[in-house]
Amino acid sequence: MTQVTISWLIYTLTGSAWLLGLNGFLQFLPTLILAPFSGVLSDRWSKRDLLIVVQVLGTVASLILTTLSFLQLVNFWWLMTFSIWGGLLKGLDMPVRYAIVIETVDNRDHLNNAIALYSAMLSSSMLIGPAIGGLLLAKLGANYCFLYDSLSYVVALLTLILMRLAPTAKLDVSGSNTWQKLQEGFSYIYNVLPIRAILLLLALNGLVGVAHVALFPIFASDILKGGGDTMGFLSAAGSVGSVVGCLYLSLRRQVLGLEKLMALCPAISGIGLIAFALSRQVWLSLLILVIIGGAGMLLVSCGNTIVQTLVEDDKRGRVMSLYSLSIIGTLPLSSLIAGSLAQYIGAPNTVIASGIICLLESIWFARQLPLLTSWIKIKTNLPKVAAQ
Repeated sequence: MTQVTISWLIYTLTGSAWLLGLNGFLQFLPTLILAPFSGVLSDRWSKRDLLIVVQVLGTVASLILTTLSFLQLVNFWWLMTFSIWGGLLKGLDMPVRYAIVIETVDNRDHLNNAIALYSAMLSSSMLIGPAIGGLLLAKLGANYCFLYDSLSYVVALLTLILMRLAPTAKLDVSGSNTWQKLQEGFSYIYNVLPIRAILLLLALNGLVGVAHVALFPIFASDILKGGGDTMGFLSAAGSVGSVVGCLYLSLRRQVLGLEKLMALCPAISGIGLIAFALSRQVWLSLLILVIIGGAGMLLVSCGNTIVQTLVEDDKRGRVMSLYSLSIIGTLPLSSLIAGSLAQYIGAPNTVIASGIICLLESIWFARQLPLLTSWIKIKTNLPKVAAQ
């Protein structure tokens, strides 16, 4: 929610596509740096306590931004500062959220369904949050976006405080240090080829598949000739597709087959991005974004479900930190490249190029499916085939 509002205000204040891209770069750069260390922390300490600390820090930052907004003291530099602060908190928060799901499930027979439901809800919140922010921005203004965001932290804190989780074994840190544990996590992912392929696909998708989001202010004002309400609708459209994806994944119990869906999602996104770049009608652009949003959510959620199924428990925190890093780690570069390219070749041409690359991603990942399918069958005790 805050990200949408800050992006819109920056473009409104500056009118610069490059500064819009720079904001996205600085917003996610701290996440890129902190996410691997957060994974080590979540293997060592209480994930619930770590999340509470992050929520408290987020509450303080959001309240400060809300106060400055109502006092009309917000300027470009304040907005950039809070973008960076938000990136720091996200780098600490996301890996822990992904890893804690196992501790919330008592019956392991329900694990696959729980992972699917949890990842679908988490991924859709990344779309629904900005959507709500866009709608509030259109109807009430930036002040109330920041205020609502501040109040939402209270609900999150209460939820975490009420959690009662069974104690779990923590990482044995005797004779080792953080760098050694990070190296173990990287080595594990490199050697487990299916996980490596999934993380690479998600990283490539983060680089080009969501670049259009950073350019929403340009499409809303310059391409579709709208205002804050159009920005809100563009931000909200993707959440409609994500809700449909949520329902599908929450009802699905089998992990096998999700890998094929992962291969299809980038192709759908690629075609959708090209169509979105060519559209000059608001209603058509919104319809296309619904499809892109659904495909993007399914890609991330299917990847989460498969990785959580394949990974060993003692490495879960570190692997999930690198999983979250693969999703958002390329976003700083994505936003910067998208903003820079849009400055020179225009936003539509930039999005078309992104769509073409997404199509190539789909072809590459489809070639990894036999290996990925065999690993899933082995891990879920289905009829086994020889792992390649």
